[in-house]
Amino acid sequence: MPTLDRHQQQIWALATPYLRTRRNDIHSLFAFSLAAAMLEFHPEARLEVVLPAILLHDTGWSQVPADEVLEAIAPGGGRPDLVRLHEVEGARIAGEILGEVGHPAEFISEIQDIIDGHDSRQESLSVNDSIVKDADKIWRVTPWGLDVITDWFGLSRSETLTLCASRVHGHLFTDAGRAMAMGFTALESMASTAEVDAVR
Repeated sequence: MPTLDRHQQQIWALATPYLRTRRNDIHSLFAFSLAAAMLEFHPEARLEVVLPAILLHDTGWSQVPADEVLEAIAPGGGRPDLVRLHEVEGARIAGEILGEVGHPAEFISEIQDIIDGHDSRQESLSVNDSIVKDADKIWRVTPWGLDVITDWFGLSRSETLTLCASRVHGHLFTDAGRAMAMGFTALESMASTAEVDAVR
C-alpha cells in the first residue's frame, strides 16, 4: 500500500509549508497514492522521479496571491498567467527542496521539467510525466477531490462531478489512469442516485 518512505517524508516535511494554499497538502498526498498505484502498471517508469514530482508539483501555488488562486482555475474563467507562474515557481522550489534532502542529482532536472508544465503543457514528455499528470487530474474525481472542489466553488455535488469529469476524462495519458478515473466517476455517479439513497 502507498506510504511515504523516510526520504519521501523528508521531502514532504520541507514541502508542507508551500502546500497550505487551496488544500494542496491533502491533494498532493492523495495524488501521491494514485501515482504510486499507477507505477505498479508501469515498471519502466522511475519512482525516483514520479513520487517526488507529485509531492512537489503544486508548491508553486504558494507564490500566487492567496486571493487570486481560485480565480486561476475557476469554471468559465481562469488565469493562464497564474497557472504558468505556479509551474515555474514550483519547479524552482522543487529544485531547492530536492537539493536540500540530497535527492540523486540525475533525477532533479527531469522532476523540475515535469513540474514546469504539469498543467499548461498538453503533451507528455515521458511515462514519468504521464503518471504525474494523470495522478494530478484523477484526484479531482475522487471523493476527497470532490469535497474540496465543491467547497471552493459553492457548487452542488453533481455540478462538481460534471465539472471535474469534463476536466479529467479525455485528458489522461495512461490506461491505468483512465481506468481509475472511470471507476471513481462511476461510483460517485451511482452514489447520487435515488436507488442508493433508498438503501443507505
